[in-house]
Amino acid sequence: MKKILILALVFSLGSYAQVKETLTQKITKLSTQISGVGGVDIASGLKEALNKGITQQVSKLTAVDGFYKNEAVKILMPAELQKVDATLRRVGLGSLADEGVKVLNRAAEDAVKEATPIFVSAVKNMSFTDAKNILLGNQNAATTYLQNSTTTALYGKFNPVIKTSFEKVGADVVWKNIINKYNTIPLVKKVNPDLTDYTTNQALAGVFKMIAVEEKDIRTNINARTTHVLKSVFAMQDKK
Repeated sequence: MKKILILALVFSLGSYAQVKETLTQKITKLSTQISGVGGVDIASGLKEALNKGITQQVSKLTAVDGFYKNEAVKILMPAELQKVDATLRRVGLGSLADEGVKVLNRAAEDAVKEATPIFVSAVKNMSFTDAKNILLGNQNAATTYLQNSTTTALYGKFNPVIKTSFEKVGADVVWKNIINKYNTIPLVKKVNPDLTDYTTNQALAGVFKMIAVEEKDIRTNINARTTHVLKSVFAMQDKK
């Protein structure tokens, strides 16, 4: 009986040692692969991927209808104004409600033009550790990095541009008319939302959503890796 127990123990220890050795080998192999590509190349690949996302997706948002005709990021009336939208349409002012939504999107399209220099700075300052974490992270790790690195600066840039854009595209007049019309309807609760803050946050959400689209494509679609650096670096991600 003792011999059987000893043999079982030896076998168990042997199995544990084999599992441990296999795990160690995998970790070592992955580290070697990372070192083999080289810190500079990893960072270059991630920077290239982010720049591709900015060029391919964010630039689209700056065009006329870049927000307004893109259902993925189109800015709708804020939740507290959904009743306003419904009420205006009910009393025959649907065209006014539509114009109100359009000018919100026009302002966002103007604001996003301010994003590129801030993104370029964040990408330029990416460290090797950042790059490694992004490469081996989830499908939106690069987008999350940009969000963490740029949101405060982007808000500071977007907000005054949207405020100015409201004046330029006549949004301030349109929305003053909308709010005034709504507030004169009997028995409704009067509203006075901060549309500049709302539109700023919606524009930011749209920007990061489109960058995430491009990042996912590069991570999952080999054909989207259009350069040697992208192919080399993201091939490592495929093996993780």
